[in-house]
Amino acid sequence: MSTRIAFLKGHGTENDFVIVPDPENVIDLPPATAAALCDRRAGIGGDGLLHVVRSAAHPEARSMAAEAEWFMDYRNGDGSIAEMCGNGVRVFARYLQRAGHVAEGDIAVATRAGVKTVHLAKDGDITVGMGKAVLPEGDVTVTVGDRSWPARNVNMGNPHAVAFVEDLDHAGHLYAPPPFSPLSAYPDGVNVEFVVDRGLHHVALRVHERGSGETRSCGTGACAVAVATARRDGADPAVTGTPATYTVDVPGGRLVITERTDGEIEMTGPAVIVAEGEIDTEWLENTTP
Repeated sequence: MSTRIAFLKGHGTENDFVIVPDPENVIDLPPATAAALCDRRAGIGGDGLLHVVRSAAHPEARSMAAEAEWFMDYRNGDGSIAEMCGNGVRVFARYLQRAGHVAEGDIAVATRAGVKTVHLAKDGDITVGMGKAVLPEGDVTVTVGDRSWPARNVNMGNPHAVAFVEDLDHAGHLYAPPPFSPLSAYPDGVNVEFVVDRGLHHVALRVHERGSGETRSCGTGACAVAVATARRDGADPAVTGTPATYTVDVPGGRLVITERTDGEIEMTGPAVIVAEGEIDTEWLENTTP
């Protein structure tokens, strides 16, 4: 390990990330290290960590190297590995553009949820092809305090429970994961979205992200919410033959989600790099076991 490690800091609708460029996958980032970097008081601070690796250099991504040169090795704020992060993919793509690895237009990014197509527009927004939603059968209930709601089970490469509520304050503080039942629905935990209507095809959410707590935004969560809202509204593009587009307000901004007639979901929103610097590895080695 070098004496210093380069990093950047970025966010997508205020879902923020520590970015660690490591093309050849030589930096060791065990869970404790990732969590230390994401610590908001003792570290750099972030909802998660984007480890930027060439697909050919990572054992989990080598099979995707022919389709996507770069692999988003994503970690939650607690250091745990996650399958996918929608806001993270946009920030990941913005970093690749800033570093000169890609230009405006379409690029492919490998993730643990498969290869995602990303479009970097001239106006600055980034659109991510998020794949198709899976809607597992079975009833799910989410509880906060003495209130409980039925929730829609939506999988966007990672699991979500979408609950429609009267007031976003009913979600409580969201420091801890909201209880859900049955436990068998989400054996590895779940991202929980609380949703209110704002207007026609316009909703707002708060979210508890598995492994990170409440965040200012969740891209896969916004997609899950758009799909759940469309089904609640009786809209299934595969049946109606008409795409469904929803504006989803998150605490950190706004995302636009479109479900196409083929079931593919596209998410459009901003991504910003705000800082770059170097990590002192002596600090890192003294911080983690």
